[in-house]
Amino acid sequence: MISERRFRLLGALSGIAGVAMLMLSFATAVGPPAGATSADMVKFGHQHFAAILWGAWLQAVGPVFIILFALSLVHTAGAMHHLAGWMTLFGSTVLMTVSLIEITFYMSAMFPDPPLMPVVSMRVINAVQHLYFNVAAPSLFFPLGTVLLNSRILPRLFGYTALMLAGIFATLGVIFLLSLTLPAAVTAFAAVQAIWWLAAACAFAIGSKRLGQTQSDA
Repeated sequence: MISERRFRLLGALSGIAGVAMLMLSFATAVGPPAGATSADMVKFGHQHFAAILWGAWLQAVGPVFIILFALSLVHTAGAMHHLAGWMTLFGSTVLMTVSLIEITFYMSAMFPDPPLMPVVSMRVINAVQHLYFNVAAPSLFFPLGTVLLNSRILPRLFGYTALMLAGIFATLGVIFLLSLTLPAAVTAFAAVQAIWWLAAACAFAIGSKRLGQTQSDA
């Protein structure tokens, strides 16, 4: 049976791997120029075919590892059967669903036929991005922050900042609800959550090392 120290370490490594994949996807995937016509987007997709699809793959798989880390936190906190734990699982499901819908339309935008497919796909992507701010991020960070505040597996700062992120994402979602396309500055803010996941994973890994030292001393 896997030891608690090894479980924590594997969970932390999963979070770090997920963040690394997301950051690589942001660096790899490129978006079409603003105001591009359908013909321009087909040409753009042809020129950046591999980069877009690899970026989509990374953005689809990366959250799986991050969610695995999030559920590792819930399990370690002993909250799997508490309301906050169940809601973290719900938030993880919502986040993964929204992410996969967005990735699906990244790929559908690569089809040149019918001619309007790239344009329609980009419009759907713009619409789906609202879901990340209004539902996906808040529904994950709020219950997870509650779990962390009611446990000692990470410094309480992570619980407070998770709640803060949930509030900021939800607020931005409401403020820009009437904007069909979110401003670039708002969508860029979504990358802030990657910093939180990375810091939390590193802190969790350090905690697993200290746990191993304690068990050795005992």
